[in-house]
Amino acid sequence: MVLQPIPRYNLAMNRSAAEVLEDVRRLPPGELDWLFGELLQSGDGSSAAEIDASWKAEVERRVAEIDSGTAKLIPLEDVLARMDARLLARQRG
Repeated sequence: MVLQPIPRYNLAMNRSAAEVLEDVRRLPPGELDWLFGELLQSGDGSSAAEIDASWKAEVERRVAEIDSGTAKLIPLEDVLARMDARLLARQRG
């Protein structure tokens, strides 16, 4: 699905990043997904091979940290509990 530009979101770029972020937070889920996809595709001009090589190096670095014991691992239950707490805080506040 190809979405067309929406005039209300194609404003002059003299706005602050904080203002843009507030607009992004108000987007419906479908438009938000489209925006993320566009931003990820635009990237920094790296080729797919360069991106793949970067991800491979990052994964290898993280695995090495885990294997050496230098990475701080967090149990899944703790991560889920933190996420639940944040979601509840947002709903209340």
